[in-house]
Amino acid sequence: MELKLLRALLLIFCIASFLPQAAFAQAKDNKDQIVPPTAAPNRAVGPEDRPNVLFIIVDDLNVAIGSYLDSAARPNYATAKTPNIDRLASEGIRFERAYVQSPLCNPSRASLLSGLRPASTGVRDPRTHPRAVVGDELRMLPEHFNDQGYFTARVGKIGHNTSEGAISWDVSEFAQSREPGKKNHFPGYLPGTDLSEVRDNTWTKGSEDGMSRGEVLAPLGRRGNLPLSWRATTESPEETPDGTTATRIIQLLAENRDKPFFIAAGFHKPHQPWVGPAKFFNQHPVDEIQLPNTPPDDLEDVPDPAFWIMEDDPNLAERQKKQAIAAYHAMVSMVDSYVGELLDALERLELDESTIVVFTSDHGFQLNEHGGLWRKIFQFEESTRVPLIVRMPDGQNAGKVATGFVELVDLYTTLIDLAKLPNPAHALEGTSFKPLLEEPDRNWKLAAFSESRREGFHGDTIREKRYRYTEWTPLPGTDGETMRELYDIQEDPFEYNNLALNEKYDATVAELSQRLKAGWQAALP
Repeated sequence: MELKLLRALLLIFCIASFLPQAAFAQAKDNKDQIVPPTAAPNRAVGPEDRPNVLFIIVDDLNVAIGSYLDSAARPNYATAKTPNIDRLASEGIRFERAYVQSPLCNPSRASLLSGLRPASTGVRDPRTHPRAVVGDELRMLPEHFNDQGYFTARVGKIGHNTSEGAISWDVSEFAQSREPGKKNHFPGYLPGTDLSEVRDNTWTKGSEDGMSRGEVLAPLGRRGNLPLSWRATTESPEETPDGTTATRIIQLLAENRDKPFFIAAGFHKPHQPWVGPAKFFNQHPVDEIQLPNTPPDDLEDVPDPAFWIMEDDPNLAERQKKQAIAAYHAMVSMVDSYVGELLDALERLELDESTIVVFTSDHGFQLNEHGGLWRKIFQFEESTRVPLIVRMPDGQNAGKVATGFVELVDLYTTLIDLAKLPNPAHALEGTSFKPLLEEPDRNWKLAAFSESRREGFHGDTIREKRYRYTEWTPLPGTDGETMRELYDIQEDPFEYNNLALNEKYDATVAELSQRLKAGWQAALP
């Protein structure tokens, strides 16, 4: 369907959402006014019938979200504005301690989609294709749903860009690109308009004509790792790549109401570059942004593989750093608006009482913590902790908070458990957290596990209730000794003091090292 028609359908939903209450009640009686003509008849779903699944995954989203701010008291998160995600949290169960298996897109997504941990998938970098190790026969999460009679669709980023073909769907589509001549969106293009308060350092002569990913990276002499960059544009929200994703997802919801579905919306933002309508930037004035108050010697006790400050990042002036954080929040607010559109569409299409809604991110994101860390790939809390919200069709435990540890690798087994599907042929390495949805306060896992590879070292982490402990072990053929990090998150939530260097904590290090080696099986509920 043409983009103009898709936007027209979205406009129908938007207009309906702003009708006065009396007029809306009258319109609701006339379904033709709120349901597009292409919509399928809605199937009747009883308690014993299989629910639908709307899976929403956001790229590079930390917990700078309104409903998480009480448990993430960071000054650079304080201006987060996410009313729609907060609404979802009030209607669902919010998971306080959700962690990724790797703070990097490709390995994290390969893990959650396969139900296997990185050690089993073999995916530990941006380039490895998931099928290269797991083979073609393994059924990824949406494929297993499809095998059981579900209609499956994805729009936007669910796998990792060039690896989207690793999963078969009934419908598989990319977000539409804003880059001239490119049909599908790939992050990196910078438009020639910037209405932000403070410009980034990529703005040079010729920028007003727009810059391709290659043109942005060329002056830096590298092929990847975009510099911190942003543009406040004159676009309407519907015109952005993620806006086209929201529009198309709504259409798919409408057209497939007559069957059980697993539909996945993959929003690219707040992945870099931070480009979107100025209306979202205006919600986050630069002078309201606070920078992290990091001790000047913070990184002196941190092993070298544990951090990475790109050479061009320190060139940002203080107001540019604030603008970068504001631009990140602007992108989160933009995605929040699309989440609101999807939630409204479920209600308009009378799918809200038959659909499980899952909202999460593939990993977190650093916002100038630890003396200048940006991006991900780190084992710090800002990179490994993610939001996770699950809304059940019956509103079960709405607004409750589950404090037990959960991991994204748990999503596969949890969703097939909720949908009453059999297990796949391969053994899953996650744990269904369905019991936490039924009883959020119950005791659960003792810890979560994650990993990173950096500078010839492999970092393995155990995050338990009080401590985060990481061992950086040299890879085969690499010289060096194992290096360790230990942080008391209860007393030191910003992870400023590496206690592994303090002999008073030798016993704690020894205990956590044993638990790390025992692995995830020993931490099960």
